[in-house]
Amino acid sequence: MKIAVVGATGLVGTKMLEVLAERNFPVTELLPVASEKSVGKKIMFQGNECTVVGMQTAIDAKPAIAIFSAGGGTSLEWAPKFAEAGITVIDNSSAWRMDPDKKLVVPEVNAHVLSATDKIIANPNCSTIQLVVVLKPLHDKYKIKRVVVSTYQSVTGTGVKAVDQLMNERKGISGEMAYKYPIDLNAIPHIDVFLDNGYTKEEMKMTNETKKIMEDDTISLTATCVRIPTIGGHSESVNIEFENDFSLPEIKNILSNAPGVVLQDDVANFIYPMPLQAHDKDDTFVGRIRRDETQANTLNCWIVSDNLRKGAATNAVQIAEYLFKNGLV
Repeated sequence: MKIAVVGATGLVGTKMLEVLAERNFPVTELLPVASEKSVGKKIMFQGNECTVVGMQTAIDAKPAIAIFSAGGGTSLEWAPKFAEAGITVIDNSSAWRMDPDKKLVVPEVNAHVLSATDKIIANPNCSTIQLVVVLKPLHDKYKIKRVVVSTYQSVTGTGVKAVDQLMNERKGISGEMAYKYPIDLNAIPHIDVFLDNGYTKEEMKMTNETKKIMEDDTISLTATCVRIPTIGGHSESVNIEFENDFSLPEIKNILSNAPGVVLQDDVANFIYPMPLQAHDKDDTFVGRIRRDETQANTLNCWIVSDNLRKGAATNAVQIAEYLFKNGLV
């Protein structure tokens, strides 16, 4: 199967190439695609040297799937052109997520919505992906009424410039700033732009995307998103109110059997999810599971996942795997 990766030289694009190789996706030919300044560069994939090509060259090569990680503007301009050529686009930007005509997919949750006619498929926001993987099996059993989530997000979610800022600050080196403020020894309650309602775009993405993926507009969700000086992944403190009561052993049993979820919940032995341990893994980890003693039918938990893997690259590759396995491409 001929595959294009658009934005192949970027942080997420590089991770996508890693994940395609690690998961042994049946790539017969790889087309790494990047901006004109990168055309002609060489990258390695599964021991073979591949030449970076431009957008039109990739379209003309007619890959079956093009996985995009090149920003919203690029996706809005080029994804329709790939789609018109019969190429299935899996897009990692926010450009198409809330388009009512486009599917927003986390395979463990709603892969069933996909069909062969879907030529632009949206990959959700990283924070949303790890959240809904945990919420879905609990929603199926107890029906979720309301979710309150606070995120603790890795600098890798911003990109290489932010990682460089953090490392420069740790070394006492002046350099280019990805953020308005220092990030080392700090926490910045500001991810993406502020909107008129006082929330950031990242916070509203979580609210709106969760409803769309879970196929339930009755779920109320409110979020506060915070950037912290970590590398391994995003963490989330989550409070979930259900319509129906639950038992903690049953909750843990459901989550331990949920696809893509790893239960790490043994406080007696100090076992709980942390980004340091989630780094470079494809699973979503959940722990610190306990009843909210202030409100009926309500649960607290802590969710961690590598935002570049499950939060971006792995989820996109899993969508491609589903399409291939089910003959949709």
